[in-house]
Amino acid sequence: MSTAQVAAVDLGATSGRVVVGTVGSDTAGRDVLRLDVVTRFPNEPCRLWNGSRAALHTDVPGLFGHVRRGLADAARDADNLVSVGVDSWAVDYGLMRGGRLVGLPHHYRDERSQRGVELVESVVDRAELFARNGLQFLPFTTVYQLAVDRTDGLLEPADRVLLVPDLVSYWLTGREVAERTNASTTGIFGTDGVLDDVLLDLLGIDRSLFPDVVDPGEVLGPILPGVVDGDPSVSVTAVGSHDTASAVAAVPMDPDSAVYISCGTWGLVGAETSSPVVNSRVRDAGFTNEAGVDGRNRLLHNVMGLWLLSESVREWSRADGAAVDLPEMLAAAAHCPAPTHVFDAEDPMFLPRGDMPTRIAAWYSDRGLAVPSSRVEMVRAIVESLAVAFSAAVYDAAELAGIDVRRIHVVGGGAQNSLLCRILADRSGLDVLAGPVEATALGNVLVQARTHGLISGDLTRLRHTVATTFPPVRHEPASSRRAASL
Repeated sequence: MSTAQVAAVDLGATSGRVVVGTVGSDTAGRDVLRLDVVTRFPNEPCRLWNGSRAALHTDVPGLFGHVRRGLADAARDADNLVSVGVDSWAVDYGLMRGGRLVGLPHHYRDERSQRGVELVESVVDRAELFARNGLQFLPFTTVYQLAVDRTDGLLEPADRVLLVPDLVSYWLTGREVAERTNASTTGIFGTDGVLDDVLLDLLGIDRSLFPDVVDPGEVLGPILPGVVDGDPSVSVTAVGSHDTASAVAAVPMDPDSAVYISCGTWGLVGAETSSPVVNSRVRDAGFTNEAGVDGRNRLLHNVMGLWLLSESVREWSRADGAAVDLPEMLAAAAHCPAPTHVFDAEDPMFLPRGDMPTRIAAWYSDRGLAVPSSRVEMVRAIVESLAVAFSAAVYDAAELAGIDVRRIHVVGGGAQNSLLCRILADRSGLDVLAGPVEATALGNVLVQARTHGLISGDLTRLRHTVATTFPPVRHEPASSRRAASL
């Protein structure tokens, strides 16, 4: 057997983890692909008073402390750790001066973003901005955050902007880069992947703030001495540093006949294309074009995702003074009648942190509709509403990408939600293939492993390895189940 290990640092919107992937081949020449979670840790944003209001920030230095400890444990326990790769959520960034972080990064759910939309749209309208960057309108996109920082004078002391995964990689290696898949989510790059100097000039933002772009698979350098206890001799490798890019790389799909849903805090519903698709139909449907691994394009739409459930559970746990068991509630919701009406899971009113059940109840009551009368009914309404939103986005993605969709692949945490997968199959009339749950870590691991010669092949080969090692669970629509019973 010939194997080695790589470590995936995966920072999500609500939690992070360090995962070790063992990759190689056994004595019979068969692929070996195994994941072991070394550590998990929370990612809880904090509010800090800035003189006029309590702004929402991300404690990236605190996250980096967890990363360091996780990598030290990984290096101690692994037989042959050769590489580390970092992925995270998109759009947020740290401002740097002389290699040092200038304050905690703002969190994308901070209320300042709407002011950024107004600032940007005062110099370039939304249609033109889409024509330039091909991105779905989301009020927290990096370009809007940068516009606020520029107006507030926060860019003046900065000499570099580093997106969250690039910031973590910088602290590990001392090298400043912008990894392409995450850079493509910022709104300041054109559809050709090149920094949009004209847009930056319109916004009064200096292009020198942004480092050179690198592609997934580039070795950034060794971990600096003393950064990780034990001083492991390990390289840091660029991966699809936008967590969705890594997840999509590990979806065991045929891009010509499948649509994927990377389902976690957000539900990213999309198709894989060879190049950006930029036209009025894509813009009006609220779809975005983001860079993928191996030069692929991710044509996708952001749906609110499991955020609706996690925020509801957080509110109920706060009210009860004890943790609420979500799996138990989902099991009960499976026996609960479907609601007469679903709510709009994409309504912006559900974007901020706070009391989600009250906001959902308000959505119903404002329209004269019956409000779910219990927590279990609320959970069922959330799952049904997400399934409807996902199903609509699946067919939009297929039409815009020009594919004949035959199945839906659900990866990430949502793959464990069998109720959601079953209702999605029923609502869409398509087979739903659930898994792998750890798609993001797998995509991160596979790109590193290929770079270091532990596995070979294109995305098709990598996805085949995922499919054989982590076979998905099939959920058939009710129509197929009924036909099979006749």
